[in-house]
Amino acid sequence: MSSQDSQPDMKLFWGCFIALITTAFAFITRAFLVGDPSYWPTTFGLDQVQGQVLFGAGIWPFAISIIVFSLIIDQIGYRAAMIFSFICYALYALLAFQAYGVVSAEGLTGDSLKAAQSEAYDLLYMGSIILGLGNGTVEAFINPVVATMFNKDKTKWLNILHAGWPGGLVIGGILTIVLGEQATEDWRILIYLIAIPAIIYLVMLLKARFPVNERVSSGTTYKEMLAEFGAIGALIAGYLIFRQLGMVFDWSDKMVYGLTAGGTVAYGLYCKSFGRPLLIFMCIIMIPLATTELGTDGAITGLMEEPLKAAGQHPLLVLIYTSAIMMILRFWFAGPIVAKLGPLGLLATSAVLAIAGLYLLSTASGLFAVFACATLYGFGKTFFWPTTLGVVSEQCPKGGALTLNAIAGIGMLAVGILGGPVIGKMTEDSIKVSVENATSEETYESISKDSTYFLGAYTAIDGEKVGKLPEENKKKVEEGIQNGKQGSLASVAVFPFFMLACYIALILYFKNKGGYKPVEL
Repeated sequence: MSSQDSQPDMKLFWGCFIALITTAFAFITRAFLVGDPSYWPTTFGLDQVQGQVLFGAGIWPFAISIIVFSLIIDQIGYRAAMIFSFICYALYALLAFQAYGVVSAEGLTGDSLKAAQSEAYDLLYMGSIILGLGNGTVEAFINPVVATMFNKDKTKWLNILHAGWPGGLVIGGILTIVLGEQATEDWRILIYLIAIPAIIYLVMLLKARFPVNERVSSGTTYKEMLAEFGAIGALIAGYLIFRQLGMVFDWSDKMVYGLTAGGTVAYGLYCKSFGRPLLIFMCIIMIPLATTELGTDGAITGLMEEPLKAAGQHPLLVLIYTSAIMMILRFWFAGPIVAKLGPLGLLATSAVLAIAGLYLLSTASGLFAVFACATLYGFGKTFFWPTTLGVVSEQCPKGGALTLNAIAGIGMLAVGILGGPVIGKMTEDSIKVSVENATSEETYESISKDSTYFLGAYTAIDGEKVGKLPEENKKKVEEGIQNGKQGSLASVAVFPFFMLACYIALILYFKNKGGYKPVEL
């Protein structure tokens, strides 16, 4: 249905909901595989930054598919986008199984093992990219479908839709914990989990009747849609896309800048617009927002490993718990809370809670303290993503699927290119300080290695060198590593702090205009 005036097809809504659950299954299994030292870090010899780069490779392609499909989705149709997403999930599973086979060959030691790990890493990296494309395609079609179905109450229903994300994290996390030793013996079981919701949404949506996009039904032209995003929006998205592709294909900086400039000029000349200032501002905010939610969620299992194990609990439990909070609040309470605080008031309140939660988690010890702090963080991150989509959809309806999805794409690009690796760098820096405090500078230097990433050089712990330390010194180093991992969450709090400043600026802006009011076509 194209309007709330008609009876919405709830089967279509629930199919979109389950599709989003699939993306969450993919996310949490990868968070576990990358974050738990017993899995990919050991199997493939990953340090903290390499793990986050690999994790990010499953995130940044999201932006490419969500933006590209948003540009063409009215022409190809929602069904084609949905089928493409399913194919991506199948290919990811195939490449992950290949990587497993490479490192599982008999007789691998020393240089031959390192060579096998390198080959397997490349397979996982490619599979992660394909997975990211599939996840982005899911959101490319579900967001405009639901915004069109419930065009009079977008923020509420986008929040309910996006309860599928934490719901999938909770279900997938619990299944991961229940599988326990089985998953430890063969991590491919965690890949199989993704197939369950993927097949369900394919069956539900394959013959569904999708609505006509709100932008199309209102008569807004394709050029007017592009004008909402404008040349500045194209500059931000284009630079991030070409920078990431440059990192993958080893392009020079000149080539990256040239492609960005050419794409921006061409886009601007066609649409003759710099873009809506409000939309551009929201795009900037989305960068730390995506890092706060997805970057932290991807790393938190490993960061909180020691305090959770000390309390006799599974390290994944913090992510599951905060995700359960998100699911409940989005699904049952989004409407009343949005009505009470307004979208911008809700975002500002969420930022305050996220800052407090992350900072307190960095030093929390004991089960009660950990979960009390996690509750603050969970409440804080709950409404960031869907409420931001709601604000963009309400303020820039002429942009249709493009503006609704491009902002998510920019956030995903940023967390994949910058946010995830930066969190990894923050973690390694925190570990450095903690290990040096627990032992000495000389000890840290003896167990560290030099490496580089997007923003420059860094030092990281070399697990192989740690394993060769005398037992007493090894124990001190391991304690320092765990304390450093947890302590890095205090540094991560800088992201929601920046967001808070931006939300306050927006509140003042709309107050000066007479208050926040949705724009109607």
